Amino acid sequence: MLLWIELALLLACVVVGSRIGGIGLGITSGIGLFVFVFVLGLPPGSPPATVLGMILAVISALSLLEAAGGLDYVIRGAERLLRRNPKGITFLAPLVTYALVLASGTQHVIYALLPVIAEVARKAGVRPERPMSMSVIASQQGLVASPISAATVALIGGLASAGVSLPKVLLVIIPATLLGVLAGTLSVAFRGRELADDPEYQRRLAEGIVAAPAAAAELGAAEKRRALGACVVFLLAVAAVVLLGLFPGLRPVYETVSEGAAETGQIDMGRAIMVVMLAAAGLLAILFRASPEKAIKGGVMKGGLTAIICILGVSWMGSSFFEANQATIVGGISDVIRAQPWVFALGLFALSILLFSQAATVVTLLPVGVALGLPLPLLVGTYPAVNGNFFLPTYGTVLAAVAFDTTGTTKIGKYLLNHSFMRPGLVASAVSVVAALVLAQLVF
Repeated sequence: MLLWIELALLLACVVVGSRIGGIGLGITSGIGLFVFVFVLGLPPGSPPATVLGMILAVISALSLLEAAGGLDYVIRGAERLLRRNPKGITFLAPLVTYALVLASGTQHVIYALLPVIAEVARKAGVRPERPMSMSVIASQQGLVASPISAATVALIGGLASAGVSLPKVLLVIIPATLLGVLAGTLSVAFRGRELADDPEYQRRLAEGIVAAPAAAAELGAAEKRRALGACVVFLLAVAAVVLLGLFPGLRPVYETVSEGAAETGQIDMGRAIMVVMLAAAGLLAILFRASPEKAIKGGVMKGGLTAIICILGVSWMGSSFFEANQATIVGGISDVIRAQPWVFALGLFALSILLFSQAATVVTLLPVGVALGLPLPLLVGTYPAVNGNFFLPTYGTVLAAVAFDTTGTTKIGKYLLNHSFMRPGLVASAVSVVAALVLAQLVF
């Protein structure tokens, strides 16, 4: 009974916070966290320090890129590309996002793309909700298809006793998730009113919350060189992140001495992203005279800080709830799978909603499937079902997308579950799982 009361409180905080808007989601979640810890005696859980650190590092680099004129330079180039086909960003952005996450092995490179996608769509007159919502979903699909992601590594490790090889898994998952991304994109390609007719956007324009897109002034020769140089530095930083993901051996190895014993470690991917992006931010300020004051006041920084506060509150509250009820939740899912093995995919989906992690979902539930003797094609084919963390609008990339879309079209719905990510998320997940199950029968 207590579990349902705690769940109702969690959902109530999310609903109230989403209606307040802005940082409301984070601060109302703080109320729920207070009740969990100080009133109900739940464990405090842990804030997602690595995720918050990565967002801070990325928005620092992006805001300085904006201050140097580089972001406007990129947007102008993208606008010229899209002028012939303004719907192009809806299809292009998810594919670019999928490819970057596939290569880097981490979903959080999307924080560097979301502000650009939102602004390009707005200035091209395309409803930002379409490419923004699907890019978030595409990042999840790219993660489970990545050969170097923690989720895929956990899957291969869990099925090692069955002789499952990485190439065979990728032969199933990459085509399946690409089909899922295509299906999800088609489901939102013409969603909602056109941007010029959207009442929320028009309200924000009228109240001065967001300025109407203005024709970009032509840059002088010196300004153009500065903007182009800033873009090169930022793109090199993104390329470095991708290479560090593709080739883990490139990540530095360090040695620490504790009580006379030497221990060797390697920098993890999250910290590597932070280091690279903070260094890029410093180079942008020094080499291209990007004003830190202008960066702080820019739209990228404002959207990023909103996302950070929301993620801090919601994720921390969710962590407290799950730590208190982990045995009950996992035990209940395991019992259902034992009775009906075909619901394994639903179990993966449901658990990923609560864990906020594809890798943790695989580690937690895959051993149950193996112990029950579920067929190998079923275990591999249902793997894309771990992408359920869009279902409740509480995941970091979901909240960041809402924060970065200044038009208000990418949103959390009045009834919590009718948010921008639900339709493309369900379509992409269903199509990728069905496709993977079919392909797994052929490969294994």
